[in-house]
Amino acid sequence: MAVPRTMMILSFATILIILLSSVWLAFAAVGFQNELEDLFPKGTVTEADVQEDGRWAWEIDLLFDTCDSRLDDWDWPDSLSEQDDVFLYPGELRCDWEHQGVGDGASVVIYNRGNTTIDLILEIVGGSIEFKNEGSENLLLNGLEGGDSQIIEIVLTEEITEKDITITATHVEFQSSTINLDVHVFKGSNERQVHITDGNNIEVHYILWDADTGDQLDEGDLPVTGGDDSRYIEGFGWAVIGLDIEEDRGWIQDTGTTHTVLLPPPIAYGNSDGHELQDTWLRFEVKIDRAAL
Repeated sequence: MAVPRTMMILSFATILIILLSSVWLAFAAVGFQNELEDLFPKGTVTEADVQEDGRWAWEIDLLFDTCDSRLDDWDWPDSLSEQDDVFLYPGELRCDWEHQGVGDGASVVIYNRGNTTIDLILEIVGGSIEFKNEGSENLLLNGLEGGDSQIIEIVLTEEITEKDITITATHVEFQSSTINLDVHVFKGSNERQVHITDGNNIEVHYILWDADTGDQLDEGDLPVTGGDDSRYIEGFGWAVIGLDIEEDRGWIQDTGTTHTVLLPPPIAYGNSDGHELQDTWLRFEVKIDRAAL
């Protein structure tokens, strides 16, 4: 009977460990909830504080110039720069993203169009893509001030031919406040081995247009660092995220890809008081010529 008695003791020990683990997890969950409540105490803001003209005060955008009405419930403005509204777009967006292989990236922008600082929970629904710096499909965007914007890199983590995802942004206090960005992701015809990410140094050829009139404003070649590059307007450095090139990095042959991006004033010249392009929406074509070895 020694063997059965031993098995019974082991079984009781296993059950005890499971019970203790469950209690520990419960306490941990309560502690995490308390920490969240300490960070974001209830009642600090009301729904009216984070709304503008009946809409939640934030918008989500993908920098690629491939976006339109998410639910076909609004028409693209005849003139983006002459809209008489606090919002950049009449409603939610859906966008296309042509990727060039696993590790390719794109830039997502969150705009706070209200006057109140907001805390948002971002989530990527659909899989295969995550917030790069987080290594996760979830991200807490804390303290986005009124009138400010935040640009975030997303990255493809799995090989996919075609897929639809949704990126959501929800206020931490109001679960019904979700704003959606639908993204149709599909594989390009020619994969590349090197994908430009935040902090990479590259050289690009660019062409700049007024997005409303189609007038070409500038053209040239520039060095640029992916992501935040204080030498230029905010959106320019983030516009090169996800450009692709072969392993020779352009030093032997021309293998770089091209992006066309749309930059609203908040990430262009909107904060440059008196600048001639202060209210202008910019359309950039950027092509990677070479990347640092």
